[in-house]
Amino acid sequence: MKNRNINPTSMEKIMREDDFIVSKTDAKGRIAYGNRVFIEFSGYTEAELLGSQHNIIRHPDMPRGVFKLLWDTIQAGNECNAYVKNMAKDGSFYWVYANVTPDFGQDGQVVGYTSVRRKPGAGAVELMTGVYRTMLEIENKAGPKDAPFASLEYLTDLLAKKRMSYAEFVCSL
Repeated sequence: MKNRNINPTSMEKIMREDDFIVSKTDAKGRIAYGNRVFIEFSGYTEAELLGSQHNIIRHPDMPRGVFKLLWDTIQAGNECNAYVKNMAKDGSFYWVYANVTPDFGQDGQVVGYTSVRRKPGAGAVELMTGVYRTMLEIENKAGPKDAPFASLEYLTDLLAKKRMSYAEFVCSL
C-alpha cells in the first residue's frame, strides 16, 4: 500500500548514466523483485518493497491518466514506455524513462510485469513536466471519478495534433 504520510520535497536524485532500475511485480502490481539501484533510489529496504504495491513510489505530480494508459497497455499484453516522476521514502524525487513489459505464464496469460528504468534526457523531463502539469490541472477540475479519463483525453488530443501515437511520441523525446 502506498504510504500517504510522505510529503514530497524539492530534493531531486539524479540517476547515473549507467544505472538501470529493475523491478518485477505480480499481475496485481505487488513488488516481487527490486535490484540494488531500485532500493537505493526508492530509499526503502528490500523488505519494505517486497509485497508492496508498486505505487509505493508514486509521486503526486504524476497524473492518473498516465497510469491508466500504462496499465491498459500492459494488461493488453503490450510493452509501454513512459517518463515517470517517482518519489522516494524521504520525499525526494527522481525521474526515469521506464520500459514496462508483461510477463507471460505457460498458458499465455499475464502473470506479472518487468520494469526497467534508466536516466531520462533533460529535455524530455522538461517537456513531460509541462504535459503532466496540464494533465493534473484537468484531473483536479474533473474530480476523482473522471480524472484519469479526462487527462488521458487531453493526452490523446495532444498526440492527434502531433499525428503521433503515444509510443512514437515517447520514443521521439
